[in-house]
Amino acid sequence: MAHPKPSKVPPVTAGNQSAVDSSGPDVILDFIFDKGLLFISINNIGDKPAYKVSVKFDAKIYGLSGTKEISALPLFRNIEFLAPRKQIVTFLDHSNTYFGGKGPTKISARISFLDSAEHKHVVTINHDLEIYREIGFISRDELVEPLCDLP
Repeated sequence: MAHPKPSKVPPVTAGNQSAVDSSGPDVILDFIFDKGLLFISINNIGDKPAYKVSVKFDAKIYGLSGTKEISALPLFRNIEFLAPRKQIVTFLDHSNTYFGGKGPTKISARISFLDSAEHKHVVTINHDLEIYREIGFISRDELVEPLCDLP
């Protein structure tokens, strides 16, 4: 009689933490679109701190009108300590400038970090910035400008 093989426990990753480990760190990277501006956010959405957080992108990401490689910022190389529920946000670019350039719109970010027991967590998050390309918005200047013309 053949014995069933013991099930293998998958490695701990931010994307598949068990219910027992659900209160640990959980670091994500997100792109934020806000009134025509694009930002990149690193966020520990977990209840415990994350250590030695790093992000590797599958493509170079240029911002600030194409003048700065945002994906090479020290922010993405090593965050020694990221508190629970803490978010760090950096400006990427104006959406019309970013989409007018040749920057990538499909971006994969591989996030690595340690928990307090020094277990390594790795998660890959895929983004498609095309969802923001045609979103309409009104800038603050457009809202204020007509009021200046009133008698």
